[in-house]
Amino acid sequence: MRTTGDDAAVPGEAGTVAYRPARAEDFAAITEIDGSFTTDSVFEVTAADGMFTIRQTALDTPLHKTFPDEPEDDDDGDAEPTHTVVAVSGDELCGFLQASFAPWNARVTIRDIEVAPPWRGRGIGSGLMRHAFDFAREHGAVHVWLEVSNINAPAVRAYLRMGFGFCGLDTTLYDGTESAGERALFMSRRVD
Repeated sequence: MRTTGDDAAVPGEAGTVAYRPARAEDFAAITEIDGSFTTDSVFEVTAADGMFTIRQTALDTPLHKTFPDEPEDDDDGDAEPTHTVVAVSGDELCGFLQASFAPWNARVTIRDIEVAPPWRGRGIGSGLMRHAFDFAREHGAVHVWLEVSNINAPAVRAYLRMGFGFCGLDTTLYDGTESAGERALFMSRRVD
């Protein structure tokens, strides 16, 4: 059995997928998830006449992106509520989502969401995102916000299917990093 995007169990050889808050023993497996992707298109950002346009553009050759290891977050003393939820099938970690709530603007930020390659396309990301919206409602958030690279077209398309829309961009966020040249796209969705 496995679950569909709406958490309903359906027959299959993959097992049952359950969503739950992350436990201390999950964090080693979280760091081992392969977040790389391959895409045949990107979301091109063009600036002209003081305006930006974003359009999906096909690539001549598929692009494979492996993200560099991220440095450990230093605890800066913020008391913002955070939430990490995992999707598991038996002992296997299928994916995870980390989110935080900022009271000053009533926003939940998706800090990270990853689904292990064998589990992609099975509704795991949507299931994890539903838990982020539950977290948002619990805290009185008015919207959920995230940042994604313009070259991560598979993720952008998934977020658009989940009801997110573009709300901004940053053409310099990745300068000085291994992702220099990519553009940060900001997306948000109101909490129902």
